[in-house]
Amino acid sequence: MTMMSMLVPRSNRIFNDLMTDPFDNFFGTMAAPSVKTTPNLMRTDIRETETGFELTIDLPGFDKEGVQAELKDGYLTVTAETKQETEDKKGTYVRQERFSGKCSRTFYVGDDIEEGDIKAKFDNGTLQIDVPKKVAKPEPETSRSISID
Repeated sequence: MTMMSMLVPRSNRIFNDLMTDPFDNFFGTMAAPSVKTTPNLMRTDIRETETGFELTIDLPGFDKEGVQAELKDGYLTVTAETKQETEDKKGTYVRQERFSGKCSRTFYVGDDIEEGDIKAKFDNGTLQIDVPKKVAKPEPETSRSISID
């Protein structure tokens, strides 16, 4: 598996394209079905450099305390959680688009990457993660003597 294909996010979109909000048609917004998926809440750019990969993840509306990154079995999982403050307002929402809840994305980065290798920084709603490329260390050649009869 090449390093570039390893960073392709995993997605389960079996039903996402079939599910639409009936109110989208009623209010004339005609939102694309893909708007409902978690990856659109965590839009990610992945850039390859000479030394590794840079992931830039948009997390508008999230704060640093609600964002976590975890590395397990070669998979880097980024999870973000936000909660809306509820007020006692009178009336009923006709449409509520602001996200409140938890979302996550998983990227395969390789079994040889360790937590200490990955650097992450969260600033102004954007999470920047640097994943280094691991250079395969060539195994030292062992010379074997061949017996001559």
